[in-house]
Amino acid sequence: MEQFVVSARKYRPQTFKDVVGQQAITNTLLNAIENNHLASALLFTGPRGVGKTTCARILARKINQPGYDDPFEDFAFNVFELDAASNNSVDDIRNLIDQVRIPPQTGQYKVYIIDEVHMLSSAAFNAFLKTLEEPPKHAIFILATTEKHKIIPTILSRCQIFDFKRITIKDAKEHLAEVAKSQGVVFEDDALHIIAQKADGAMRDALSIFDRVVSYCGTNLTRQAVTENLNVLDYETYISMTDLILENKIPEILLAYNDILSKGFDGHHFIAGLASHFRDLLVAKNPATLSLLEMGEAAQQLYGQQAQKVTQDFLLKGIDIANDCDLKFKSSQNQRLLVELALMQIASITFDGEKKKLIS
Repeated sequence: MEQFVVSARKYRPQTFKDVVGQQAITNTLLNAIENNHLASALLFTGPRGVGKTTCARILARKINQPGYDDPFEDFAFNVFELDAASNNSVDDIRNLIDQVRIPPQTGQYKVYIIDEVHMLSSAAFNAFLKTLEEPPKHAIFILATTEKHKIIPTILSRCQIFDFKRITIKDAKEHLAEVAKSQGVVFEDDALHIIAQKADGAMRDALSIFDRVVSYCGTNLTRQAVTENLNVLDYETYISMTDLILENKIPEILLAYNDILSKGFDGHHFIAGLASHFRDLLVAKNPATLSLLEMGEAAQQLYGQQAQKVTQDFLLKGIDIANDCDLKFKSSQNQRLLVELALMQIASITFDGEKKKLIS
């Protein structure tokens, strides 16, 4: 049986053009290479799974390519990767400094990629300072970290810093669509949106979730199958709950909430999601703010329809009650009752000066 290669590795970008959602950084690096304006020490910082190490590897290959005959040469002998999480002592850094003095056999530069650089000990940082400030002409250091605040200021001042941003839901969804097409997977737009949302700005996480969902669904990704597999509360749950709230059907609201809990969902997660749902309805009420609604077309239509049924005053009060419940949730002795009371309060919000009845 042929070995399965996870999508995060299979579709790892090989050029700067392939990198998702980091155009400002990739353009800067390309211009720096073309104009011979590249710093000898670079620091790539940002959340996990956004392309820091990938960009470091592409850069290491790219700077050695000019004037070299073989376009498929990956210059593996010129690229040294050090994982600072497990090699964080002074001795590890001294070994690296000894290597730096030796010029490359092929290509123009030796590139040292130090991943998770914030894990280095303070003694290792101090041993590294002089070399980082005045490296040999043939050496370039690329440091990568998810926690810039843990790096000492003297290191930061010697590096050119590139802040990688979280991948937007739109960019992640577009990339997932390309991956799905290349694998012959048929998908619903909303299904990819849920995956992109669940990944929380990390492209690597999005591809890992995609692999997991494809293993469950096969070659047909539907919104329902994705929500089942990822065990997430999708927008349909909140739309139906809001309909019950608007009709003041308190017994049905309590039964619907009980059903949500019986499926293993957390009450805290639900009430925070309800506040976000009201926020999305507020956004959907005005065409000018519709672009802030990050979701598929089918979902946008449903939100647009429900937004017409509710007043701005109701949504603002609803958000206030849901947020208050969210803040009190962890310290509450009876969390279920707290959420049920919040739902009853939202269902009883005054409309046009008339108080809705608490029982139907």
